[in-house]
Amino acid sequence: MKIVQTNEAPAAIGPYSQGIVVNNLFYSSGQIPLTASGEMVQGDVKDQTHQVFKNLQAVLKEAGASLETVVKATVFIKNMGDFASINEVYGQYFSNHKPARSCVEVARLPKDALVEIEVIALVK
Repeated sequence: MKIVQTNEAPAAIGPYSQGIVVNNLFYSSGQIPLTASGEMVQGDVKDQTHQVFKNLQAVLKEAGASLETVVKATVFIKNMGDFASINEVYGQYFSNHKPARSCVEVARLPKDALVEIEVIALVK
């Protein structure tokens, strides 16, 4: 088991890791729209979703994986009314490669984020 940590993504804000690699699989913690310095991205749900993908790309890279090796994504959204906007941004990152996905609306996310995404990916 290997703990994944990079300064290119926000530090964990609790007793957890940015991700873990076990048996050539990377499991990310949920990424919210914080910058690497820990500031919440200002803007709409699309801006927040782009930041979440920047964070995912950083932890995936540190783990030896990439968006192209993601096998499963779980998307948590504050308001299902934002689904189309989030999906539009999501499709920019997963255009040719389309991993399995679940999407759920939740009552609240850390720091009142509008979106959080976690992934499972193969490590190269």
